[in-house]
Amino acid sequence: MKIWLSEHFNYKKLLTFTTPTIIMMLFNSIYWVVDGFFVSNFVWKDAFTAVNLTFPVIMLIASFGFMIGNWGSALISKTMWENNLPLARKYFSMLVYFLIICWIFFSILWFFLVGPIMNMLKASWDVLASCIIYWRVLLVFLVFAMLQHAFQSFFIVNERPDLWLKVAIAVWVMNMVLDYLLMYVFKMWIFWAALATALSQVIWAIIPVIYFITNKKSKLQFVKTWLELKPILKSCINGSSEMLTTFSMSLLNILFNYQLIKFFGNDWVIAYWIIMYVWFIFTWMYLWYSFWVTPIVWYNYWAKNHKELKNVLFKSSQILFAAAIVLTLTAEIFSWLLAKIFVNYDAELLAFTTKAIRLYSLWYIVQWINIFWSAFFTGLNNWVVSATISFLRMFVFQIIMIFSIPYLFGSEWIWLATTCAEILGVFVTISFLLWKRKKYRYAW
Repeated sequence: MKIWLSEHFNYKKLLTFTTPTIIMMLFNSIYWVVDGFFVSNFVWKDAFTAVNLTFPVIMLIASFGFMIGNWGSALISKTMWENNLPLARKYFSMLVYFLIICWIFFSILWFFLVGPIMNMLKASWDVLASCIIYWRVLLVFLVFAMLQHAFQSFFIVNERPDLWLKVAIAVWVMNMVLDYLLMYVFKMWIFWAALATALSQVIWAIIPVIYFITNKKSKLQFVKTWLELKPILKSCINGSSEMLTTFSMSLLNILFNYQLIKFFGNDWVIAYWIIMYVWFIFTWMYLWYSFWVTPIVWYNYWAKNHKELKNVLFKSSQILFAAAIVLTLTAEIFSWLLAKIFVNYDAELLAFTTKAIRLYSLWYIVQWINIFWSAFFTGLNNWVVSATISFLRMFVFQIIMIFSIPYLFGSEWIWLATTCAEILGVFVTISFLLWKRKKYRYAW
């Protein structure tokens, strides 16, 4: 069923519009989970720890793809609404070219920083050596990861989320087969695990490039253009809240790793990253529902359709609240099974991870509030409020809790740090909601 941004959205249309992308992100999340499963069970714990210590920094750089893709899609959507398709194509091409330039800069910078950063975390020598190998392989192909994240948004604006879903499924199957062959059948080491992940990302980015070059019916196409500072800067500034969310999460992962190594040792980093694999699946459902509602909010905001703005807000809140209850209960009930998938070979680590998942998963019941409203304010063209919510909940409050809770209540309670920070973020979000309700006329 074809759905246009100008339509009235009931529950069915909202879910139909967002579900392909959510399913695609589930495959994207499972994509990383499958890597973790094979590395943990068939390459062993040091390699698994190395992958998990490396991943936050890779995501930190890839967050530029989220930033450009999310707000760039809003800018392109607005331009298309103004019936200026040549300019929309120009913006689209410009943003993709800009990401390639960013990749060159970051690859050179981070190639030499992997060793010093891992030394700061006080990782063991075996783990450090694996980190350097894994990191440098992925950095070579990082441009494809950045483009992959950006194309997710551009396919939505191009009104072809169904096609992107098919690509995601195909790449997920390919990555799983490569992991199985390289790590289980041929018993390869961590270099080949990194290469399997990188090759999958290459395919994931190349297929959209071919599509936008060859499909003459596509609204978005590559055109010749110079880089212009104004639209790029606007996309970076207005998309900063979403990028800040990913950036902050990556930084917090690094800090969490530091605290866990400090209090428990290298092996216990594995427990946190099993939690993160659950996070990839659960939280990204909130994130990507919110991200793909943003173009709808954008369209109705510029069209001054306040009635539809209220409608999308009300129905989305109900959908996400119901999802929060289901996801929290799922994580609590199946915590032991989720842990066992990765660390069945170590009884002590299995028990520790199960308890950690149960404490950490309380986060999901409140997290959707801050995620959705931050994205909603992005759609309302208020990047200051959106970025403030993201910055406080994902950076300031989290850092305070990560470093204070272990000393106030004991190291085993560090898993509640994110929940406490999220609750503080809810108070900030509600304050902005009350303050801005008359300006944007979204109150029911």
